[in-house]
Amino acid sequence: MGNIKNLVSRFDTYIRTHKPEQLVIPPLIVLALALIVLGGMYVATGSPVRLGFQFEGGTIVELATSDSHGDLRLAFADYPLIVVSESGNRRMLRFGPMDDDIEKSLIEKVNTEYEYATPEIKQADPVYAKALQGQAIKAIVVSFCLMAIVVFLIFRTFVPSVAVVVSAFSDIVIAAAFIVIMGIELSFGTVAALLMLIGYSVDSDILLTTRLLKRRGNLDDKVTSAMTTGLTMTGTTLAALLMMYFVSTYSYLIIPSFPQISIISDISAVLIFGLAADLMNTWMLNTGILKWHLSKPRGRRA
Repeated sequence: MGNIKNLVSRFDTYIRTHKPEQLVIPPLIVLALALIVLGGMYVATGSPVRLGFQFEGGTIVELATSDSHGDLRLAFADYPLIVVSESGNRRMLRFGPMDDDIEKSLIEKVNTEYEYATPEIKQADPVYAKALQGQAIKAIVVSFCLMAIVVFLIFRTFVPSVAVVVSAFSDIVIAAAFIVIMGIELSFGTVAALLMLIGYSVDSDILLTTRLLKRRGNLDDKVTSAMTTGLTMTGTTLAALLMMYFVSTYSYLIIPSFPQISIISDISAVLIFGLAADLMNTWMLNTGILKWHLSKPRGRRA
């Protein structure tokens, strides 16, 4: 609780001593950088983020072997090997789409030469993966549009409603850029995290907007009141997510038989960074827009 009060105090001092225009500049710069990252990724690969196994298709092979990444790359040089990574105490090799003959050869090689490594093989058809990709994009877009409609119906005021939508949009874009920078692939887990992030973002933004529009009193005092509640909510969520991330990612170092849970690790990592971005977007971007709006006579009457 002491850390939350200290954080509220720092944010409160910053907000009170800066003009609304100064508050929105840093979040907008970060948003612009995130869009540049996603644009660069799109130009380079044809997709704004790295597509995972479920959305691109291919084959994943997991092996309980001590062979180095270099040795495995050399051993599977004849196949479309994309990446070698760790999966708990096992090696995970991801291969891109390939024709049936090469795929049969790969499976035979794994089952014959790495029988001692208790191999696990997963396959995804590229056509089915493409369909899933479209469904995932549609789910995010539809969720965001429905959220925007609900926000406009709640506040019925243009500027505050736009501020909530812009803040949520920035959270999603910054989280997506984080996925690219950290090399996390778009999977069912990361799509779920982005959808959850819409809810988390709108929650804090509506809290702030409701306090500022519906309550009487000094504007800065109302921001401080909303911030105390909002940072407590976000802080407890971040604490839970950090614990979830470390348990799902590194618990095998303490208990070797406990596997790394990659989908939970990806979800928690994206949410942690997304909520960190939400702190900036809610209490700087959204607050700056609302203070600018409410400082005008029409804004105070709205």
